[in-house]
Parts: sequence; C-alpha cells; structure tokens
Amino acid sequence: MKKRLFDIFCSSTILLLALPVFFIFFIIVKYSSHGPVFYGHPRIGLNGKPFLCWKFRTMFVDAEEKLEQLLDSDPIILQEWNTYYKLKIDPRITPAGKWFRKFSLDELPQLWNVLKGDMSMVGPRPLTQYEVTHILKHKSAKILSVRPGLTTVWIVRGRNRFTLKQRVKWEEFYIDHHCFFFDCRLIGQTIRTMIFPKGAY
Repeated sequence: MKKRLFDIFCSSTILLLALPVFFIFFIIVKYSSHGPVFYGHPRIGLNGKPFLCWKFRTMFVDAEEKLEQLLDSDPIILQEWNTYYKLKIDPRITPAGKWFRKFSLDELPQLWNVLKGDMSMVGPRPLTQYEVTHILKHKSAKILSVRPGLTTVWIVRGRNRFTLKQRVKWEEFYIDHHCFFFDCRLIGQTIRTMIFPKGAY
C-alpha cells in the first residue's frame, strides 16, 4: 500500500509540474515526422495482465516492416537483435527520436501508466509477450509478481550495454532486495542517468 501511495504521489506531481514540457515535446514529435505523437505498445504487467505501455513515438510509422527487412537481410544485425533486443544503429528511429531516447524522454508518458496502476515508479521494466514466453520462460512468475516499473536497476547500471538475459538477472536482483529506500535511491540515480546518459541508444 505504501508503495502504491508513493507511486500516485510521484506520478501525479510530476505530470502536473511537467505539463508545459510535455506540450513542447508534443510539438516536437508532431512536426518532426508523420504519425501519432504517442505510441502504446502491448506489454505484460503484474500477474500477467496485459496493458498498453505509453511512449512518445520515436520511430517512423513503418518501423515493424523495416525491422523485418533488416533482420532478414543482415545476419550481423539479426545476432545483435537476438542478444540485446535492440539495435545500436537503428534506421527506424526518427531524428528527434534519437534525442528523446538518449535522455529517456520518450518514457515520460509512462507516468500515466504509473498513475493508473499499470506500472510503478520502480520495478522490472515491462516486457512483451514474446519476451515473457521465449526469454523469461520459467522465471516469468517471479518477474511478473511485482508491477513493472518506470525505472529499474539495470537502467542506472549501464542501460543498453546489458544483454536481455543480463537485464533479467538484474530484475531478479531488484525483486529480491527491493524496499522503499532502495526505490528512492534508484529514482535519484535515474535522474542522474537521464542528465548524464551512458549506454543509451
């Protein structure tokens, strides 16, 4: 209960204070490339409940088609994708999107997910159904036993430098050690990471 009250207080306060900044980001995304400003991606939450995880759109509207073409045409890119589930040089990302992603600004709409109760300020990052089924496998019950978070341990320890499997180990570490003061510490470290990003792309 204390964690949920903390989530409501933090998310509502930041959303209210950041409204002018959100409006600026809205304009940047709207006029930098064709497509919607916000992007809701299906993710798996607490106890396996699906929800839409919201972001500022950072990719072109035909991103999925481009990804399929890349993976089919380049075995090196396919190996990178299978290892990290991300691409360091990703042609799907818009020019504005690269800047948003570097400073994790694209994730800010997830404060709405936190306020709704889909997510928490701190917890394992929300995963897709594919990741739950093919990557987590037998570990899925443990990872999905807590609300997914806006930030987590691996984000402040190195972000995208970790493979997906390494990130899962950090998520398990969080679940085994999380407490109110640990969450506060991670939030503070996340702010520092956003200002001085390392391992972000």
